[in-house]
Amino acid sequence: MTQLQSSNHGGMGAADPVYAIDIGGSFMKFAASPEPGTVRILDRVETPVGSWPDFLATVSSLIVRHVPSDHRNAALALSIAGLIDPKNGAATSANIPCITGRHLANELEIALGRPVFAANDADCFTLAEANEGVGRGHPVVFCAIMGTGIGGGLAINGRLIRGAGGVTGEWGHGPALNTTVDFGAGDTVFIPRFACGCGQSGCVDTIGGARGMERLHQFLHGSKSTSHEILDAWSGGDPAADRTMTAYLQLVADPLSLVVNITGASIVPVGGGLASEPKLIAALDAAVRKRVLNRFDHPIVIPAIRQDDGGLVGAAVLARQGRVEGHNEGAA
Repeated sequence: MTQLQSSNHGGMGAADPVYAIDIGGSFMKFAASPEPGTVRILDRVETPVGSWPDFLATVSSLIVRHVPSDHRNAALALSIAGLIDPKNGAATSANIPCITGRHLANELEIALGRPVFAANDADCFTLAEANEGVGRGHPVVFCAIMGTGIGGGLAINGRLIRGAGGVTGEWGHGPALNTTVDFGAGDTVFIPRFACGCGQSGCVDTIGGARGMERLHQFLHGSKSTSHEILDAWSGGDPAADRTMTAYLQLVADPLSLVVNITGASIVPVGGGLASEPKLIAALDAAVRKRVLNRFDHPIVIPAIRQDDGGLVGAAVLARQGRVEGHNEGAA
């Protein structure tokens, strides 16, 4: 999902300092990365979501305040809540509308006079885990984002796989869910293909994220509970929560095991809020390993370790790879 570009700003090695901004719909986090795998947060400011001039001025101000003059050629990398089309570099973001349609990295590079790289936040997280996290040393890493909703990214040999339109690893969308849950002893339940915000129905996102878990629980029991309440009750042995989670694990493990089979991933780091639930991730790992063709004798679905700084670390990886490899805008 990444657009890589570079200009002739001089050579740069993989160990040279770079700067990174993790850009969400509410705030930007600005950081320095003096060496691979290390980031130091320098500032946090509100994201100007509705005005491109304000967005550009905010980024420029961060550079002026925090980047020394002798780092005038240091690369800047952006992790954004949105897509970057690898063919033309155009950005699309529902949360940051002022960058939609902009050739983000190219326009910022011209304005700032330094190399700029940009990628989707899930892709940056994937780069962080594949290069500086639990996926390090694994040839194929699929990152599963399990928070409010479902997302993901794919890296091979530490490099992102970038799909058409900037879409790769999006296992949360596209109808993929089974429609029948088997609780054993002839007890089966039909699960409807819930409508998804993407316009389709039956997507993993409708069940697999925190809001999806709540939707599933309400369907099965007719009562509303938060995902935290469901998981706490499950850990406490509550029969209703256990039934919800039995259904949840079947519905989510099926498509995730398909992803593992298709990509050949040997590790699936999990990010997002649900990754902080050890029992859930361990149960999902066991369910996935029962379904994949390669019989792993060790956990493969495990919590990521770059939960807090993955966007920044991955953006820094993106910049170092781009400068060393000399990618141009839209290059494969």
